[in-house]
Amino acid sequence: MGNYLQNMRRRRRKRLADQHAEASDQRVAVIGLGRFGSSLAHELTRRGWDVMGIDTDAQLVQRHSDALTHSAVADCTDPEVLRQLGVNEFTSAVVGIGTDIEASILITSNLLDEGVPNIWAKAISRQHGQILERLGAHHVVLPEHEMGERVAHLVTGRMLDFIEFDDDYALVKTVAPASATGVPLGQSQVRSKYGVTVVGIKRPGQDFTYATAETVIEKGDVIVVTGRTQAVETFAALN
Repeated sequence: MGNYLQNMRRRRRKRLADQHAEASDQRVAVIGLGRFGSSLAHELTRRGWDVMGIDTDAQLVQRHSDALTHSAVADCTDPEVLRQLGVNEFTSAVVGIGTDIEASILITSNLLDEGVPNIWAKAISRQHGQILERLGAHHVVLPEHEMGERVAHLVTGRMLDFIEFDDDYALVKTVAPASATGVPLGQSQVRSKYGVTVVGIKRPGQDFTYATAETVIEKGDVIVVTGRTQAVETFAALN
């Protein structure tokens, strides 16, 4: 029994150590340094990540090399190149190539074959995204499509910001409609009437604060609400 408990403790310590190492591993390879890839690489570097930027265009690599931790001119459609660069040892990789769909697919496939555990891939169309998902890419991003949807919501003037998630949920910043003001949120029945939850509130001249059941929303308050996309759209349209 004593040996069993000791083994259990050792396994638990090892699991916790592995989890800590994975959480603290802030290395990422960004393959493709076009507008999307370079912007992402610079932001990750600014946040303290160890970023390797890779592209086949020597001029692009030279342009961004000073700002990144590492950079290389290389063709990652060749799996041997990935190994030589050590990308197979990274826990995260981003395929920022969009226009060359064949290269995007080949590189994503190579990263999967090498066992990179967290792969983000840019797609330029839904069809491209579906192919990447079927390959096994862990995250597929359609930046142009997603930004177009977001801006469309903002252009209507009903929302101040809009973020939609994959499972048909959205987070919206909007001016509070009159139907949600004047009484505590617990009594306003916003959730039961409109299917949304108010999670934050900002009064003019004040910082955002969390909303509670006792929070009373006033006219002119900016609120953050979440819920099904159609529900938050309908709620924001009450303005």
